[in-house]
Amino acid sequence: MTFRGVGQDILFLLIVTALVRPTGTYLALVFTGGRTWLDPIVQPIERALYRLARVDAALEMTWAEYATAFVIFGLAGTLALYAILRGQAPLATPLTPDLAANTAISFSTTATWQAYAGETTMRYPTQLVGLAGQNFLAGAAGLAVGIAFVRGLARDGAMTIGNFWVDVVRAVLWVLLPLSVVGGIALMVLGVPMNFDAYTHVTTLDGAAQTIAQGPVAALEFIKQLGTNGGGFFNANGAHPYENPTPLANFVEMLAIAGLPAGLTYTFGRFTGRGRDGWVLYGVMVALFGAGLVAAHSAERRGTMEGKEVRFGINGSVLTAVTTSNGATGSTNAADDSLTPLAGAVLLINMLLGEIAFGGLGSGIYSILMVAMLGLFVTGLMVGRTPHYLGKPLRSVEMRLIVLYTIVMPLVVLPLTALAVLTSAGLAGLTTNGGPHGLTEIWFAYTSAFANNGQAFAGLNANTSFYNATTAAAMMAGRFALGVIALALAGTLGRSRRRATDGDVPTDTLLFGGVIIGTALIVGALTYAPPLVLGPIVEHARMVSGVP
Repeated sequence: MTFRGVGQDILFLLIVTALVRPTGTYLALVFTGGRTWLDPIVQPIERALYRLARVDAALEMTWAEYATAFVIFGLAGTLALYAILRGQAPLATPLTPDLAANTAISFSTTATWQAYAGETTMRYPTQLVGLAGQNFLAGAAGLAVGIAFVRGLARDGAMTIGNFWVDVVRAVLWVLLPLSVVGGIALMVLGVPMNFDAYTHVTTLDGAAQTIAQGPVAALEFIKQLGTNGGGFFNANGAHPYENPTPLANFVEMLAIAGLPAGLTYTFGRFTGRGRDGWVLYGVMVALFGAGLVAAHSAERRGTMEGKEVRFGINGSVLTAVTTSNGATGSTNAADDSLTPLAGAVLLINMLLGEIAFGGLGSGIYSILMVAMLGLFVTGLMVGRTPHYLGKPLRSVEMRLIVLYTIVMPLVVLPLTALAVLTSAGLAGLTTNGGPHGLTEIWFAYTSAFANNGQAFAGLNANTSFYNATTAAAMMAGRFALGVIALALAGTLGRSRRRATDGDVPTDTLLFGGVIIGTALIVGALTYAPPLVLGPIVEHARMVSGVP
């Protein structure tokens, strides 16, 4: 790890930290109906949309109504995108029904898992209307659920947690759209193309024919990062010079991933009136993020430049890998498959811990709060008291939901991984590697799909009926099962009355930050230690001992 690399990482975290308060304040204003400078521009559009859709903006929803709207919205987006993908067949490379369904599900769940090459498969209208459209809508839905969760924790004796349609509209008009316009223009200045030209055909110096893809790249690039989606316009994704031309462009795109999820910790403090609690959550995120950076950099000291772009080097590739694996954004600028075993394990662990630093848009805040409440329950067992969070008791009904949230991922990911390694259809996807690395490739794929992340080890051919079906199931579970459980908990805590009791564990201290970190690591280790040993740890041992 070079001095330049250390400086880049520190600068990144300093800028993210500086953005927490203004970003969190703005999000709080947007979702509480406060005044913002965008109001005169977008409020007329908002009112027109409500009239068109016949939405009563003053009518709030129970958690069940909110969850129903969230699921229906996601399924409708999936069906619409599937129709677009299948409808482009006469004019472009046709997608098989299973690949089209997998792609539609991946973009409507913000997983943006891609088993195809974008520049050779998708037409410009498909990229702009279908894929970019879902980047906005699915990202807005995720942010809405995160806001509803925080709103539920903040309310006292309330039966409702907000209006899903209002939250989605405000997420698009006040947050994602204006930031994407500004960010897209910035990327154009930095060299990202924005055109509708035909592909350029050239002859190289050695006489070979080459086709250079073109397209409206800047329009898709910023929103894919901002909405924690990650789907690439090109097959090489963030490693392609048109998507990510310079180290500065790469740095800006990483800030786009982390900025909003980090700011939600301050929004949480504004909603609940517990600002110190919000900063504790942010401190936990920074600590886990920093630990991942140190571990990945240390592991890559044994690595090479294989699979990495010269314009980013090892330092820029590690920062991107840690940011995207924590941020539910599979927009990698290097080949994950070429990382050392332990560096690849860092990315895997980031997703297995629930991407709580900084996390996906909306999902990051409720994931870390789930861990915080689980930690409170454990400390409550130690002192023999009913734990309280923000003055609300965590009773059996709340703890059932928290535990259910915690075990959904292993109950989905581990059986799917076992199925893949025990069947010929699953093993057929391993095109270049077997053994421990092959196990990691398969496990990484299902973890990434469930975490709605989308990045993958390229040694696994996932464009088969088997993987298209099973990764789609993982993506749906990771998006909708976790989202519905979070909303159910928000509804339960929203109805609960806040009460002051003596002896409660203070949740605004460094000690409680340590409880959150310890809970995440202990639960993760108890759940995933065996496959971690059989996969990346065995592979690392074989590498250092020289065993082929």
